[in-house]
Amino acid sequence: MGRSERAGVLQFLQANAADETIDIAGRRARMDALANYFPVPDGTEIEPGEIGGIEGEWVRAKQARRDAVLLYLHGGGYVLGSSKSHRHIVAAMSGAGGLSAFSADYRLAPEHPFPAAVDDAVAAYKGLLDSGIAADKIAIGGDSAGGGLTLAALLALRDKSLPPPACAVAISPWADLSQGGEAYRTRAKRDPMITKAGLDGMAAAYLGKAGAKTPLASPAFADFKGLPPLLIQVGTEEALHSDAEAVKARAEAAGVEVSFESWAGMIHVWHAFHPILSEGRDAIARIGSYLKAHIA
Repeated sequence: MGRSERAGVLQFLQANAADETIDIAGRRARMDALANYFPVPDGTEIEPGEIGGIEGEWVRAKQARRDAVLLYLHGGGYVLGSSKSHRHIVAAMSGAGGLSAFSADYRLAPEHPFPAAVDDAVAAYKGLLDSGIAADKIAIGGDSAGGGLTLAALLALRDKSLPPPACAVAISPWADLSQGGEAYRTRAKRDPMITKAGLDGMAAAYLGKAGAKTPLASPAFADFKGLPPLLIQVGTEEALHSDAEAVKARAEAAGVEVSFESWAGMIHVWHAFHPILSEGRDAIARIGSYLKAHIA
Protein backbone atom coordinates (compact mmCIF):
# COMPACT_ATOMS: atom_id res chain seq x y z
CA MET A 1 0.00 0.00 0.00
CA GLY A 2 1.56 3.27 -1.10
CA ARG A 3 1.74 6.07 1.43
CA SER A 4 -0.78 8.22 -0.46
CA GLU A 5 -3.17 5.28 -0.88
CA ARG A 6 -2.90 4.39 2.81
CA ALA A 7 -3.60 8.00 3.74
CA GLY A 8 -6.64 8.03 1.46
CA VAL A 9 -8.08 4.89 3.04
CA LEU A 10 -7.49 6.09 6.59
CA GLN A 11 -9.00 9.48 5.75
CA PHE A 12 -12.08 7.75 4.37
CA LEU A 13 -12.39 5.60 7.50
CA GLN A 14 -12.06 8.60 9.79
CA ALA A 15 -14.70 10.54 7.85
CA ASN A 16 -17.08 7.58 7.93
CA ALA A 17 -16.37 6.17 11.38
CA ALA A 18 -19.13 4.10 12.92
CA ASP A 19 -21.38 6.04 15.26
CA GLU A 20 -22.59 3.69 17.99
CA THR A 21 -25.02 6.35 19.29
CA ILE A 22 -27.38 6.21 16.31
CA ASP A 23 -30.06 3.55 16.01
CA ILE A 24 -29.68 0.43 13.90
CA ALA A 25 -31.73 1.83 11.03
CA GLY A 26 -29.40 4.81 10.84
CA ARG A 27 -26.31 2.60 10.96
CA ARG A 28 -27.69 0.47 8.14
CA ALA A 29 -28.47 3.53 6.03
CA ARG A 30 -24.97 4.85 6.63
CA MET A 31 -23.40 1.61 5.47
CA ASP A 32 -25.61 1.48 2.39
CA ALA A 33 -24.35 4.95 1.53
CA LEU A 34 -21.04 3.33 0.54
CA ALA A 35 -22.72 2.85 -2.83
CA ASN A 36 -22.58 6.63 -3.27
CA TYR A 37 -18.83 6.80 -2.64
CA PHE A 38 -17.75 3.89 -4.82
CA PRO A 39 -19.85 3.54 -7.99
CA VAL A 40 -19.69 0.40 -10.12
CA PRO A 41 -17.74 0.30 -13.41
CA ASP A 42 -19.45 1.59 -16.53
CA GLY A 43 -21.43 -1.08 -18.33
CA THR A 44 -22.24 -3.06 -15.17
CA GLU A 45 -25.80 -4.40 -15.13
CA ILE A 46 -27.63 -4.13 -11.80
CA GLU A 47 -31.00 -5.86 -11.60
CA PRO A 48 -33.14 -6.53 -8.50
CA GLY A 49 -33.95 -10.21 -8.21
CA GLU A 50 -35.11 -13.07 -6.07
CA ILE A 51 -33.66 -16.56 -5.88
CA GLY A 52 -35.13 -19.31 -3.72
CA GLY A 53 -37.36 -16.75 -2.04
CA ILE A 54 -34.34 -14.60 -1.08
CA GLU A 55 -34.27 -11.06 -2.40
CA GLY A 56 -31.09 -9.43 -3.63
CA GLU A 57 -29.68 -8.18 -6.86
CA TRP A 58 -28.01 -9.54 -9.93
CA VAL A 59 -24.71 -7.89 -10.76
CA ARG A 60 -23.15 -8.53 -14.15
CA ALA A 61 -20.01 -6.95 -15.54
CA LYS A 62 -19.60 -6.51 -19.28
CA GLN A 63 -19.54 -9.89 -21.06
CA ALA A 64 -20.09 -11.82 -17.82
CA ARG A 65 -21.17 -15.44 -18.22
CA ARG A 66 -24.79 -16.14 -17.40
CA ASP A 67 -24.33 -19.88 -16.92
CA ALA A 68 -21.92 -19.37 -14.00
CA VAL A 69 -22.75 -17.50 -10.79
CA LEU A 70 -21.02 -16.17 -7.70
CA LEU A 71 -23.46 -16.22 -4.78
CA TYR A 72 -22.21 -13.32 -2.66
CA LEU A 73 -22.91 -12.91 1.06
CA HIS A 74 -22.14 -9.41 2.32
CA GLY A 75 -20.44 -8.44 5.55
CA GLY A 76 -21.74 -6.24 8.35
CA GLY A 77 -21.65 -8.36 11.48
CA TYR A 78 -24.97 -10.07 10.64
CA VAL A 79 -26.58 -6.77 11.70
CA LEU A 80 -25.65 -4.32 8.94
CA GLY A 81 -24.93 -4.39 5.22
CA SER A 82 -26.82 -5.21 2.06
CA SER A 83 -26.45 -5.85 -1.63
CA LYS A 84 -26.35 -2.07 -2.03
CA SER A 85 -23.48 -1.45 0.40
CA HIS A 86 -21.35 -4.13 -1.26
CA ARG A 87 -22.36 -3.51 -4.86
CA HIS A 88 -18.99 -2.10 -5.90
CA ILE A 89 -17.12 -5.12 -4.51
CA VAL A 90 -19.46 -7.61 -6.18
CA ALA A 91 -19.31 -5.73 -9.49
CA ALA A 92 -15.51 -5.86 -9.44
CA MET A 93 -15.58 -9.60 -8.70
CA SER A 94 -18.04 -10.20 -11.52
CA GLY A 95 -15.64 -8.47 -13.85
CA ALA A 96 -12.55 -10.25 -12.53
CA GLY A 97 -14.18 -13.68 -12.63
CA GLY A 98 -16.13 -13.12 -15.84
CA LEU A 99 -19.33 -14.47 -14.29
CA SER A 100 -22.68 -13.24 -13.05
CA ALA A 101 -23.16 -12.57 -9.34
CA PHE A 102 -26.21 -12.72 -7.13
CA SER A 103 -25.77 -10.60 -4.01
CA ALA A 104 -28.19 -11.96 -1.41
CA ASP A 105 -30.02 -9.79 1.09
CA TYR A 106 -30.23 -12.42 3.79
CA ARG A 107 -32.20 -11.58 6.93
CA LEU A 108 -30.38 -9.55 9.57
CA ALA A 109 -30.20 -9.65 13.35
CA PRO A 110 -31.46 -8.77 15.86
CA GLU A 111 -34.82 -9.05 14.10
CA HIS A 112 -33.80 -12.40 12.65
CA PRO A 113 -31.18 -14.16 14.79
CA PHE A 114 -29.23 -17.33 14.01
CA PRO A 115 -29.84 -19.49 12.03
CA ALA A 116 -31.87 -17.18 9.75
CA ALA A 117 -28.84 -16.03 7.76
CA VAL A 118 -27.66 -19.61 7.23
CA ASP A 119 -31.13 -20.72 6.16
CA ASP A 120 -31.31 -17.86 3.66
CA ALA A 121 -27.89 -18.61 2.19
CA VAL A 122 -28.88 -22.25 1.69
CA ALA A 123 -32.21 -21.21 0.17
CA ALA A 124 -30.48 -18.89 -2.30
CA TYR A 125 -28.02 -21.61 -3.32
CA LYS A 126 -30.80 -24.15 -3.76
CA GLY A 127 -32.71 -21.55 -5.78
CA LEU A 128 -29.76 -21.26 -8.16
CA LEU A 129 -29.73 -25.04 -8.59
CA ASP A 130 -33.49 -25.08 -9.17
CA SER A 131 -33.11 -22.36 -11.81
CA GLY A 132 -30.88 -24.66 -13.85
CA ILE A 133 -27.41 -23.45 -12.81
CA ALA A 134 -25.17 -26.49 -12.31
CA ALA A 135 -23.40 -26.84 -8.97
CA ASP A 136 -19.99 -26.92 -10.68
CA LYS A 137 -20.76 -23.50 -12.13
CA ILE A 138 -21.53 -21.88 -8.77
CA ALA A 139 -19.15 -20.33 -6.26
CA ILE A 140 -20.04 -18.92 -2.86
CA GLY A 141 -18.16 -15.96 -1.44
CA GLY A 142 -18.41 -13.31 1.20
CA ASP A 143 -16.53 -10.90 3.44
CA SER A 144 -16.30 -10.58 7.22
CA ALA A 145 -19.57 -11.95 8.62
CA GLY A 146 -20.37 -12.92 5.04
CA GLY A 147 -17.10 -14.86 4.95
CA GLY A 148 -18.16 -16.76 8.05
CA LEU A 149 -21.61 -17.23 6.56
CA THR A 150 -20.02 -18.61 3.38
CA LEU A 151 -18.37 -21.31 5.47
CA ALA A 152 -21.55 -21.98 7.44
CA ALA A 153 -23.49 -22.32 4.18
CA LEU A 154 -20.99 -24.90 2.91
CA LEU A 155 -21.41 -26.90 6.11
CA ALA A 156 -25.20 -26.72 5.94
CA LEU A 157 -25.24 -27.75 2.27
CA ARG A 158 -23.04 -30.73 3.08
CA ASP A 159 -25.26 -31.75 5.98
CA LYS A 160 -28.34 -31.53 3.72
CA SER A 161 -26.58 -33.69 1.09
CA LEU A 162 -26.89 -30.97 -1.53
CA PRO A 163 -24.22 -30.88 -4.26
CA PRO A 164 -21.38 -28.56 -3.26
CA PRO A 165 -20.39 -25.48 -5.26
CA ALA A 166 -17.24 -25.53 -7.36
CA CYS A 167 -15.36 -23.47 -4.77
CA ALA A 168 -15.73 -20.79 -2.12
CA VAL A 169 -14.00 -17.54 -1.20
CA ALA A 170 -13.82 -16.23 2.38
CA ILE A 171 -12.52 -12.67 2.74
CA SER A 172 -11.46 -11.63 6.26
CA PRO A 173 -13.90 -14.23 7.66
CA TRP A 174 -15.52 -13.72 11.04
CA ALA A 175 -15.54 -17.39 11.98
CA ASP A 176 -15.28 -17.40 15.79
CA LEU A 177 -18.13 -15.49 17.44
CA SER A 178 -16.59 -16.07 20.86
CA GLN A 179 -13.82 -13.60 19.86
CA GLY A 180 -11.25 -15.97 21.32
CA GLY A 181 -8.43 -15.40 18.84
CA GLU A 182 -5.02 -14.15 19.89
CA ALA A 183 -5.10 -11.45 17.20
CA TYR A 184 -7.73 -9.49 19.13
CA ARG A 185 -4.98 -8.76 21.64
CA THR A 186 -1.84 -8.71 19.50
CA ARG A 187 -3.28 -6.66 16.61
CA ALA A 188 -5.87 -4.53 18.37
CA LYS A 189 -3.89 -1.31 17.91
CA ARG A 190 -3.11 -2.15 14.29
CA ASP A 191 -6.71 -2.70 13.16
CA PRO A 192 -8.56 0.58 12.44
CA MET A 193 -11.89 -1.10 11.76
CA ILE A 194 -12.57 -4.02 14.11
CA THR A 195 -12.79 -4.08 17.90
CA LYS A 196 -13.58 -7.00 20.16
CA ALA A 197 -16.22 -4.96 21.98
CA GLY A 198 -17.97 -4.10 18.73
CA LEU A 199 -18.03 -7.72 17.60
CA ASP A 200 -19.19 -8.89 21.03
CA GLY A 201 -22.31 -6.75 20.62
CA MET A 202 -23.00 -7.98 17.10
CA ALA A 203 -22.43 -11.59 18.15
CA ALA A 204 -24.95 -11.24 20.96
CA ALA A 205 -27.50 -9.79 18.54
CA TYR A 206 -27.00 -12.59 16.03
CA LEU A 207 -26.60 -15.60 18.32
CA GLY A 208 -29.76 -15.13 20.34
CA LYS A 209 -29.98 -18.28 22.44
CA ALA A 210 -27.28 -20.16 20.52
CA GLY A 211 -23.84 -20.73 21.96
CA ALA A 212 -20.93 -18.73 20.58
CA LYS A 213 -19.11 -21.92 19.56
CA THR A 214 -22.05 -23.46 17.69
CA PRO A 215 -20.39 -24.69 14.46
CA LEU A 216 -22.95 -23.19 12.04
CA ALA A 217 -22.56 -19.83 13.79
CA SER A 218 -18.80 -20.13 14.35
CA PRO A 219 -17.32 -22.34 11.62
CA ALA A 220 -13.91 -22.14 13.26
CA PHE A 221 -15.22 -24.92 15.50
CA ALA A 222 -16.68 -27.08 12.71
CA ASP A 223 -15.52 -30.26 10.97
CA PHE A 224 -14.76 -29.25 7.37
CA LYS A 225 -14.78 -32.78 5.97
CA GLY A 226 -16.20 -32.89 2.46
CA LEU A 227 -16.13 -29.16 1.75
CA PRO A 228 -15.12 -27.82 -1.70
CA PRO A 229 -11.88 -25.93 -2.46
CA LEU A 230 -11.52 -22.75 -0.43
CA LEU A 231 -9.65 -19.48 -0.90
CA ILE A 232 -9.05 -17.42 2.25
CA GLN A 233 -7.76 -13.85 2.08
CA VAL A 234 -6.95 -11.88 5.22
CA GLY A 235 -4.85 -8.81 6.01
CA THR A 236 -1.90 -8.94 8.39
CA GLU A 237 -3.28 -5.98 10.38
CA GLU A 238 -6.62 -7.61 11.16
CA ALA A 239 -7.98 -8.50 14.58
CA LEU A 240 -9.70 -11.33 12.69
CA HIS A 241 -6.42 -12.83 11.50
CA SER A 242 -6.73 -15.61 14.07
CA ASP A 243 -10.19 -16.50 12.72
CA ALA A 244 -8.74 -16.95 9.25
CA GLU A 245 -5.89 -19.06 10.61
CA ALA A 246 -8.36 -21.24 12.50
CA VAL A 247 -10.37 -21.81 9.32
CA LYS A 248 -7.20 -22.76 7.46
CA ALA A 249 -6.30 -25.26 10.17
CA ARG A 250 -9.79 -26.80 10.12
CA ALA A 251 -9.70 -27.11 6.35
CA GLU A 252 -6.26 -28.70 6.31
CA ALA A 253 -7.19 -31.13 9.08
CA ALA A 254 -10.18 -32.28 7.01
CA GLY A 255 -8.17 -32.68 3.81
CA VAL A 256 -9.89 -29.75 2.09
CA GLU A 257 -8.01 -27.98 -0.69
CA VAL A 258 -7.31 -24.57 0.83
CA SER A 259 -5.41 -21.56 -0.47
CA PHE A 260 -4.49 -19.18 2.36
CA GLU A 261 -3.31 -15.65 1.62
CA SER A 262 -2.17 -13.25 4.33
CA TRP A 263 -1.75 -9.85 2.66
CA ALA A 264 1.02 -7.73 4.14
CA GLY A 265 -0.08 -4.41 5.61
CA MET A 266 -3.74 -4.88 4.71
CA ILE A 267 -6.71 -4.04 6.92
CA HIS A 268 -10.14 -5.63 7.23
CA VAL A 269 -11.78 -6.27 3.83
CA TRP A 270 -9.36 -3.96 2.02
CA HIS A 271 -11.12 -5.05 -1.17
CA ALA A 272 -13.82 -2.47 -0.35
CA PHE A 273 -11.31 0.27 -1.12
CA HIS A 274 -10.29 -1.08 -4.51
CA PRO A 275 -11.16 2.19 -6.33
CA ILE A 276 -8.41 3.94 -4.35
CA LEU A 277 -6.19 1.04 -3.25
CA SER A 278 -4.03 -1.00 -5.62
CA GLU A 279 -3.88 -3.99 -3.26
CA GLY A 280 -7.67 -4.07 -3.27
CA ARG A 281 -7.61 -4.38 -7.05
CA ASP A 282 -4.88 -7.01 -6.87
CA ALA A 283 -6.79 -9.11 -4.34
CA ILE A 284 -9.95 -9.01 -6.43
CA ALA A 285 -7.97 -9.96 -9.53
CA ARG A 286 -6.60 -12.93 -7.60
CA ILE A 287 -10.15 -13.96 -6.66
CA GLY A 288 -11.16 -13.68 -10.30
CA SER A 289 -8.33 -16.00 -11.35
CA TYR A 290 -9.31 -18.46 -8.62
CA LEU A 291 -12.94 -18.51 -9.76
CA LYS A 292 -11.95 -19.02 -13.38
CA ALA A 293 -9.66 -21.90 -12.43
CA HIS A 294 -12.31 -23.75 -10.45
CA ILE A 295 -15.59 -23.12 -12.23
CA ALA A 296 -16.39 -25.43 -15.13
